[in-house]
Amino acid sequence: MKDRKVVHYGFCNASLGRDARVADLVRRLTLQEKILNIVNGAGNISRLGIPKYEWWSEALHGVSNVGPGTNFSSLVPGATSFPQVILTAASFNASLFEAIGKVVSTEARAMYNVGLAGLTFWSPNVNIFRDPRWGRGQETPGEDPLLSSKYGSSYVKGLQQTDDNANPSRLKVAACCKHYTAYDLDNWKGVDRYHFNAVVTQQDMDDTFDPPFKSCVIDGNVASVMCSYNQVNGKPTCADPHLLAGVIRGQWKLNGYIVSDCDSVEVFFDDQHYTKTPEQAAAKAILAGLDLNCGSFLGQHTAAAVKKGLLKESDIDNAITNNFATLMRLGFFDGDPRKQPYGKLGPKDVCTAENQELARDAARQGIVLLKNTAGSLPLSPAAIKTLAVIGPNANVTKTMIGNYEGIPCKYTTPLQGLTASVATKYLPGCSNVTCGNAQVKEAEKLAATADATVLVMGIDQSLERESFDRVDLRLPGQQPLLIKEVANVAKGPVVLVIMSGGGFDISFAKHNDKVTSILWVGYPGEAGGAAIADVIFGYYNPSGRLPMTWYPQSYLDKVPMTNMNMRPDPSKGYPGRTYRFYTGETIYSFGHGLSYSKFSHKIVKAPQTVSIPLDDDHVCRHSLDCNSVEAVEQLCKKSVTFDIHLRVQNKARHGGSHSVLLFVTPPSVHNSPRKHLIGFEKISLKGKSGTLMRFKVDVCKDLSVVDELGRRKIALGQYVLHVGNFQHTLSLRI
Repeated sequence: MKDRKVVHYGFCNASLGRDARVADLVRRLTLQEKILNIVNGAGNISRLGIPKYEWWSEALHGVSNVGPGTNFSSLVPGATSFPQVILTAASFNASLFEAIGKVVSTEARAMYNVGLAGLTFWSPNVNIFRDPRWGRGQETPGEDPLLSSKYGSSYVKGLQQTDDNANPSRLKVAACCKHYTAYDLDNWKGVDRYHFNAVVTQQDMDDTFDPPFKSCVIDGNVASVMCSYNQVNGKPTCADPHLLAGVIRGQWKLNGYIVSDCDSVEVFFDDQHYTKTPEQAAAKAILAGLDLNCGSFLGQHTAAAVKKGLLKESDIDNAITNNFATLMRLGFFDGDPRKQPYGKLGPKDVCTAENQELARDAARQGIVLLKNTAGSLPLSPAAIKTLAVIGPNANVTKTMIGNYEGIPCKYTTPLQGLTASVATKYLPGCSNVTCGNAQVKEAEKLAATADATVLVMGIDQSLERESFDRVDLRLPGQQPLLIKEVANVAKGPVVLVIMSGGGFDISFAKHNDKVTSILWVGYPGEAGGAAIADVIFGYYNPSGRLPMTWYPQSYLDKVPMTNMNMRPDPSKGYPGRTYRFYTGETIYSFGHGLSYSKFSHKIVKAPQTVSIPLDDDHVCRHSLDCNSVEAVEQLCKKSVTFDIHLRVQNKARHGGSHSVLLFVTPPSVHNSPRKHLIGFEKISLKGKSGTLMRFKVDVCKDLSVVDELGRRKIALGQYVLHVGNFQHTLSLRI
């Protein structure tokens, strides 16, 4: 951005500290110029040589052209399209989350250098997948706060950290964790996100909805947080000083900017009628701690808010200081990008063979084997002379990349992936996923003569997406009929593949012996078909685990989507939500996933008793009634930790990866979870081999629970640790 006239300005001097450079820039601006820089389409300031900048770019699972900041052209016609986040999360592999982020940020920088992308990407989405009907659950890492936290902080590190990470204040690109907070309803039975007031207890806020955002900021050092459309307990999130200035910037110490979801300031004025005038709305947002408005509302009404005395110019200075500081960290004010770090990246660094292979591997690692009858999967390519491939998702392209997508490097459809190994006969079975009229007779004919049948069913963005929640957990239309009739006459094994973001009640297939195997493949990205084939033919041993509960259809009758309560209420017949609290039947549980190998787990070393060091005058030293102690700073600084040593064995000949999940069931106090995840790790084991692994457990961080008032407590009493089918009991006492 430099030219000769402005190069002597302090904000252009890269040898000065960031704060000094930002302060120099802010003091040179008029009020109108400042207001140009609190909206996503920031205007140019030609007298200072500052070009316009578009803040809105997206990179949910690859560089996307959904936001106006990024475009594809003949120079860069596409970018690597990784699996939709829900499937990547199913890998339970934090190093993979970060590796994908690194590739995405490299491709983003390469596109920035040729004028096709910005440097600020409004990803990831770390909302909790609270309800199976949510159309955007596909974008999230699932229903568990720990998995979502690890995903968020790891992906953010991959996007943001410079290659040498020598200067943590420098950014490769700037990530943004969204949508803060308790946002997980889009449009359900006439209730939409623009009008919804999420009534959330402090307990649920602190132990379910907020942890992924907290981890993004504290562990990931994310450069931005986006506030959501909805209200929380009667206040729009983008106008709530407690949430923005209080929690994000105050308690968590965000080093970056807070941005609104697009037009959400306008929404709380026009749709929620939260203020009487637009100037009041602009003032409320900025005073709450909002720095940047996706949309034009603040650009239109902020000057009048200052004129009416609702805002001071210094309030706007605070906002643009955070925005400009982020651009400084990105090197935006450091001159010719080609002479900066990453300046040599260009079109040759997008869609590399290595990046595309990672997209395939990410899909393989996430695919979940839900059911497998002995002798079904893996299929032997040598033994299969013809494979029947049937289903509305069997030869799809765009369906595989979900939403917030870009243009991929290329596609491999399921049919193409399978045909690369064996001869196939293909029939769509339905004209689309709604499957109003299935080709049952033709499908039966195909399956009756083929050596094996693969049914690729499920849904697509027409049935789950932003602004569209589901009202049914059954496969749509005549899909179940097609599956049953084909399975009934099939000559060989029948493999049901479900492509979707959310889960289904597929109990009819689960309990049908003629449906020999079931795979859930999420929306598996550009290489999804190759990854599906890799798993079906045994080139890859499946190791994915469900990151969300699959509920029965009857769940919908008991649980309105608008009820935000995580915990069950037996008096009202309310069963609770997610594996941590839900008391009812499931189709498949969180963490479920089979393998072609057989793994066993044993805790070989763990304490039976753990003592918490309390001061002599602590009230619980002299009371028999203490069932928990507060996890206060002075106690947690003492760092009470212990190790759990596990032996994991692969008892089969087939080598493969395996996700080890460590859960704990705490004592039953403060409506604590039935169990919750405290650690996970992906390991690889050759056939007939074993390994020792260790989990470090921090009592304050991993074993504490949140009480009814939102205070973190350490429950005293008996805990049960779970790994696979193995359990270990330990006692926590003073």
